Amino acid sequence: MSAGTTAGSGTNHRRSTVNRLSAENVTLAYDQRVIAEQLSVEIPDNSFTVIVGPNACGKSTLLRALSRMLKPSEGRVLLDGQVIQSMPAKKVARTLGLLPQSSIAPDGITVGDLVGRGRYPHQGLLRQWSAEDERVVQESMARTGVAELAERHVDELSGGQRQRVWIAMALAQQTPLLLLDEPTTFLDIQHQIDVLDLCAELHEEQGRTLVAVLHDLNHAARYATHLVALRQGKVIAQGAPKDIVTAGLVEEVFGLRCQVIDDPETGTPLVVPAARTARAKGAGEKVGATGVS
Repeated sequence: MSAGTTAGSGTNHRRSTVNRLSAENVTLAYDQRVIAEQLSVEIPDNSFTVIVGPNACGKSTLLRALSRMLKPSEGRVLLDGQVIQSMPAKKVARTLGLLPQSSIAPDGITVGDLVGRGRYPHQGLLRQWSAEDERVVQESMARTGVAELAERHVDELSGGQRQRVWIAMALAQQTPLLLLDEPTTFLDIQHQIDVLDLCAELHEEQGRTLVAVLHDLNHAARYATHLVALRQGKVIAQGAPKDIVTAGLVEEVFGLRCQVIDDPETGTPLVVPAARTARAKGAGEKVGATGVS
């Protein structure tokens, strides 16, 4: 679906009763700087949705709004049919987990203690730490490969190790919806694939709805079941990668000439950038066509 065919607010209201998380005609801004206007996005239930687009197009801003960290100046974000800003924070935290782009751990905290903080939404005055909490924390650390780091201080770890610890904390929260802002940041290629494989398992085996911001379009096309392509705060296209990832879309969204072929491993779209000489020739042809020297 292109931005031009996004349904009006009445239709959005009906659709929002189908899927658990959506944004309806939101305007997102920091102070007076508007990032997006009249933006509507529906997150399909039980999908692995990936938001892609060039730098500063509003990807992380949209994710912050979906997670209740940023209040829209207009429009609304709905979670289970309710305006997310009106819901108690702890209720939201039991439903929706977030791995932000930049996370700062308290000084001197160990890996095990930080991951354990993911169980906070499940605690209460009459429910303290339990054997189930301990099991979930241990399982979350094992799944992200940080179990052997449990006694280490977080501030002693490498960037890649810290990222996996934060993912473990998000997993320990055990929410049906999980939002991840650039979860592969700081990771080498092996650990990038490990993290995305883990996300795919959470989606396929546990039925969780995942929403991630990724910079790598080929990773997004390989792992996502649903893509949202943004440019300058607007939805340019959304749908299954096979349906929307074309050379035309990549050039429109990223300004990159390319070919799109089938990934030989998965059959998903694979973006192959045009060679430098071809891109330079194309740029020259555009300049000539406009009469600019």
